[in-house]
Amino acid sequence: MSVPPTLPTARVLTIAGSDTGGGAGIQADLKTMMAFGVHGMSVITAITAQNSLGVQGIWPVPVDGVRAQFRSVVDDIGVDAVKTGMLGTAEMVETVAHLIDTLPPEVPVVVDPVCASKHGDALIDEAAITALRHVLLRRATIVTPNLGEAALLANRAPGTPPVELSEALAPYDATWVLTKGGHLDGDPVDLLRHIDGSSQTFTGPRHDNRHTHGTGCTLASAIASRLALGDDVPTAVRAAKTYISGAIEHGFALGGGIGPVDHLWQLR
Repeated sequence: MSVPPTLPTARVLTIAGSDTGGGAGIQADLKTMMAFGVHGMSVITAITAQNSLGVQGIWPVPVDGVRAQFRSVVDDIGVDAVKTGMLGTAEMVETVAHLIDTLPPEVPVVVDPVCASKHGDALIDEAAITALRHVLLRRATIVTPNLGEAALLANRAPGTPPVELSEALAPYDATWVLTKGGHLDGDPVDLLRHIDGSSQTFTGPRHDNRHTHGTGCTLASAIASRLALGDDVPTAVRAAKTYISGAIEHGFALGGGIGPVDHLWQLR
């Protein structure tokens, strides 16, 4: 484990947007980190008004505020892993990338390239997708796109096979790419590809449950938590895959739309 000897656990920082409904974003990240027994910290990039029915409004945090949050946490408390989520604009992506550059190179970085909500509401603009591609991915230990996000990042058509998408993302220099297959038919198969071209797959059961709000945030935070505790990337992905499969299976109705996964399913 990478936990300093004077601390009881690892420190994981999420840089993402807030979800008022508590199912995704910062709230999902911190719940996941607690479930893995690490100390979660946050830098909020945007405030949203959202619930189980969709996103009603987005208010970005000024980049000076994001810088101040990051420096406040990192300079005093320190960090063992970072997870990024909703960034929204090119300016925000570039700001976060430059902040990550100030961390020691051994700190793992999990990039969840959040592009849309579970309801299809856009959470990023075209310039930000370009910035993700060319500025942030090269700083990533692992990037975790679903098929739609991978197609956007790779500039490929929807429906492009996962293997082709992961190969198309290789030139952007993320060390690992986890292309998630949850939107395909059958049991979800996630493809993990290393920058050297080697790959492996992770399969989980398909649960008949529509309450899946927060799956991407939750999986990425689970990976970051395990990396902070000293796992290598494939081991962290395997543990995160087991966790998210259970969280999806136990997702529950909350409000009138798509409810959240259950971040504390292992405790119930």
